[in-house]
Amino acid sequence: MPKTGVLIVGSGSAGIFAATWLAIYNIPFTILERRPGPLEIGQADGVQVRTVEIYDSFGLAEDLLREAYHIYEVCFWGVDDEQEYGGITRKSRSIDTETGLSHLPHVILNQARMNGLMLGKMEKIMKEKGTWKEGSANGIKYGWTVTGIEVDQSTVADPDAHCVRVSATKDSAHETWEAKYVLGCDGAHSTVRRSLSYTMLGDSTDTVWGVMDIYPVTSFPDIRRKCTVHSRSGNLMIIPREGGSLVRFYIQLPAGASPKDVKIEDLQSQAKAIFAPYPMDFAETFWWSAYSIGQRLAEQFHKDMRVFLTGDACHTHSPKAGQGMNVSLQDGYNIGWKLGSVLSHLSPPSILQSYVQERSKTAADLIAFDKELSRLFSRKEEREGEFAAYFTKSGRYMAGFTSRYEDSLVTRLQGSQEQEASKVGVGMRFPSAQVIRFCDAKPVQLQPVCRSDGRWRLFVFAGDVRRVQCRERLNKFSRSIEHTIQRFTPPEGHPDAVIEPILVLATRLKETEQNMVPDVFSPKTGKWGIKDVHKTYVDDEHYNAGHGHAYEQYGVDEGKGAVVVVRPDQYVAKVLALEDAVGVETFFEGCLLEQRAMVNESSKH
Repeated sequence: MPKTGVLIVGSGSAGIFAATWLAIYNIPFTILERRPGPLEIGQADGVQVRTVEIYDSFGLAEDLLREAYHIYEVCFWGVDDEQEYGGITRKSRSIDTETGLSHLPHVILNQARMNGLMLGKMEKIMKEKGTWKEGSANGIKYGWTVTGIEVDQSTVADPDAHCVRVSATKDSAHETWEAKYVLGCDGAHSTVRRSLSYTMLGDSTDTVWGVMDIYPVTSFPDIRRKCTVHSRSGNLMIIPREGGSLVRFYIQLPAGASPKDVKIEDLQSQAKAIFAPYPMDFAETFWWSAYSIGQRLAEQFHKDMRVFLTGDACHTHSPKAGQGMNVSLQDGYNIGWKLGSVLSHLSPPSILQSYVQERSKTAADLIAFDKELSRLFSRKEEREGEFAAYFTKSGRYMAGFTSRYEDSLVTRLQGSQEQEASKVGVGMRFPSAQVIRFCDAKPVQLQPVCRSDGRWRLFVFAGDVRRVQCRERLNKFSRSIEHTIQRFTPPEGHPDAVIEPILVLATRLKETEQNMVPDVFSPKTGKWGIKDVHKTYVDDEHYNAGHGHAYEQYGVDEGKGAVVVVRPDQYVAKVLALEDAVGVETFFEGCLLEQRAMVNESSKH
């Protein structure tokens, strides 16, 4: 009976993200996927801005942005009341993503390619760690259908027990795996969820959607823009695709339609009617499908904190807001680092409760939003521009920037001093601002400094250290956090292996010297133990990139400074005053395990 640390059912977006985190932490995993190979064509394609930021954290944004279609504008079409035959006309247009929300854009790229980029990243990580074996499955077993899951209640309290058994078949073969943890990433018809006897709560009936990837022949003027089209013949959404000619239509089919009865000719005929009087022909149909979906939420997201549901296995909704792939992969992104930290014995198992707390609320918020968007999309407007106004107002939500995680072991608004960084929200994603990297004068965005490599970040905004008061305050704080960092770092690890300190100064670049920077911000790391001088940044005018005004962007007073604790998934865990080194240590005592006892306890203060 094979054993594995984590068994993942399904190799969709959530499963791949979780597995990539496990590879980073060097934790053994097995993915069981019923398909014969990787996803070739996916229904999902919208990549929200927050998801692009996450790909950037893995070093994949350049590839993603090069291949994707970039969305800058949304057009809203409706019935032309001035024409007797009821054609359509453009009612309004608006910016797609609010200015200043992110340094990265909203894009479109097929889910199969999105997954492929992450599979490539996972392979690269495993090769770097020496765990990749050419010609072997490397953790992903295709063609296996899971048939049942059982949790051994007699050993579930033992954190090291392989207490979950997963049965699966492939052709005539039968196998049972034993795992410490199981992730159900197996979609809306989840076998994992059914094995746990969990039901989906919500809509009693499904809405049927038709989707076509087509090469259109048309005079419709906005065919290369993201559009919503409301006509007397029905409604659809236009999503231009990568490559320059391919376009996706999402068409909501009439009530009572059955996916199995829908033909491509039905979708084409309805599209032609919706676009009238503009001609709409189809040079080629690359792919099409019809499927039913309801707005539902699983009654539970976990079983004994050993089996966790993710993605469509625990929440389903319409494609209108383009959130499905994004929320699913962010489920995997959330649970993956937590499992990695627990199984590496860096964190207690109790931090896993935060996955259920955080992502169940995110899913409930999504379904509430989707219901309102669907209601407005499907009915006749009560007033001109009603749908466009709601769609535009919801831009920040659809970009992925409204999630705020509540207090847990890994997020502590209580006890935070948010006024010290007033534009940074505890429980929200760490925003970005331009700064200058001190060691080489390179202008960079600060958020991507938080690479997805399993480390916590301690951003120290120390003000202008040319001033004696600021310098003395920074030096005192640095001595204390050096002790804290050592407490939670394994003896064999580099000094910044668990907590990476980042210094952001408000000095003039040309007047800053390395001897102003405490040693904790330039630890000796790597193969040769060379000082890493890449952890200090300056908020100043750059030679040719302008001024990022980072202190202003984060709401930090240069005279007081601030400390921002950021989780491995780029979410803000706590904000503290620069004098509160004890608060930093107290926070980490709640979510990290001490790796070595400190001899000099007096250095704590």
